[in-house]
Amino acid sequence: MLSKLPHITKQDLFEILSSRFEREKKLSEIPNPALLHDSTKAAKRIAKAIQEREKITLVGDYDVDGVSSTAIMVEFFKRIPYPLEAIIPNRFSDGYGVNPSVLQRVDADLIITVDNGIAAHAAAEICKERGIDLIITDHHTPSEKLPDAYAIVNPKLTACDYPFKEICGAQVAWLLLGVLKKELSLQINMGEFLDILAIAIIADIMPLVDINRTVVQEGLKLLSRSNRPASVIIRDFLNKSSISSEDIAFMIAPRINSAGRLEDASLALDFFTAADTHSAYKKFEQLGKLNELRKETEAETTKEALECVREEDKIIVVAKEGWHEGVVGIAASRLVDHFEKPAIVLSINEGEAKGSARSIANVSIYDLIKENESLLSKFGGHKMAAGLGLKPHAIEAFRDAINQSAKKLDAIDFIPQEKITGILETEEIDEELLELLERFEPYGEANERPTFLLYEAEVVAIKLMGADKSHSRIQVRQYPHQRKTLEIIAFRKVFEMPKNRKITCSYTVVKNEFNNRVTPQLLLKKIYNENA
Repeated sequence: MLSKLPHITKQDLFEILSSRFEREKKLSEIPNPALLHDSTKAAKRIAKAIQEREKITLVGDYDVDGVSSTAIMVEFFKRIPYPLEAIIPNRFSDGYGVNPSVLQRVDADLIITVDNGIAAHAAAEICKERGIDLIITDHHTPSEKLPDAYAIVNPKLTACDYPFKEICGAQVAWLLLGVLKKELSLQINMGEFLDILAIAIIADIMPLVDINRTVVQEGLKLLSRSNRPASVIIRDFLNKSSISSEDIAFMIAPRINSAGRLEDASLALDFFTAADTHSAYKKFEQLGKLNELRKETEAETTKEALECVREEDKIIVVAKEGWHEGVVGIAASRLVDHFEKPAIVLSINEGEAKGSARSIANVSIYDLIKENESLLSKFGGHKMAAGLGLKPHAIEAFRDAINQSAKKLDAIDFIPQEKITGILETEEIDEELLELLERFEPYGEANERPTFLLYEAEVVAIKLMGADKSHSRIQVRQYPHQRKTLEIIAFRKVFEMPKNRKITCSYTVVKNEFNNRVTPQLLLKKIYNENA
């Protein structure tokens, strides 16, 4: 029962947050990258290619992690210096990762993938036929059968001894470059890439614990002082005294992602690798415009997708001709939020249905899809998110089959377990609270920002905000005897005055900086019904 939640002070909160970590790790404690399976073999082959002046081509991916991986590789090779051809496949004309379509325009002695390739069986065969050595670096879950490549560097391989498995594609690439640096006896500071690496870890929703936490902490510090043109533009845009993981997740990552979603991810790569701030600013401006277009396209797709949902299903599967392939993943996330069920959104184009899956709570969408892979032409991903493709005539059979599979799961697996820390007294919400919360950043996956509860608070007033009046500013009084009120911001929610003028909801507290003034801002997470 929500009413039974404890009332907590700032001291209580300090103790709760302190218990999350045994101790903070240092960068020097990052495990030896040579523990990554095949990393030494891969580094030696890259070193040989450089020494013998062979042509090296890099194949990345069009999301933030893929673009970041590519950017780190490109910047590292500039420091050697050695020419590197970098290709990020176009989502629409090439498809995902290293594949037969991409290989048609590659003429190289060595191909390296970043953030893709673990399921690239056809591409591996073509490389073998053409006498091209293929080095795959990836972090996605491997199947039992692996591509026949020269080397595969992936922490999730059963043969891999790297002790921390939950790293993103950019980290795998960065660690491999650490082994290559040693192989070539280079004087390159691997720490100079931490700003880009932090963005990749946050955007790819990696757990912010262990070495990930350390890398992100150091990366955000570097982002605040780096002379990299892209980093200069990011901090100018955010215009904050300190940059948080949430600033990256909500303000920066969607912009970088928008290039690959709507047009071509090479624009995002050009931003990361820009030689001067003028060029970086121009690219960032273009990314901003694409992100606005992405929001409009996604809103329209989500609206249509909501109308296609079969509400009795445990797993939502919706499909339509002409939905923009670049926004189906976001639309799936919106459906998950709305129905509190896993969702798969498919776009049908030219006789092929391609789409994205997003999950909830403890449901592995990857396992559910894998159980029905006979109906698919392709799929890949992990527990909470996946991509898939199938023929349009198979959609109905797939929807029925995956829902049959879902019936075997325990009902509790579908229930999001919101961890509410407790009830904060009104007077505890001040600048001192912000300082306390800041000490335990970065927040994100596996280190969530603390969530608090308002229980049957009086709703004093409601004001709609935004150009389209789609956000709400809710003024509440926590207890009847209090004069002081609190203000809660509800993004993407039009809140109407309840009949009893009461609200029970969870919220987080963030720092709001405006006109050089710092104040706590309350962000609504979830509204509970009267019987909670």
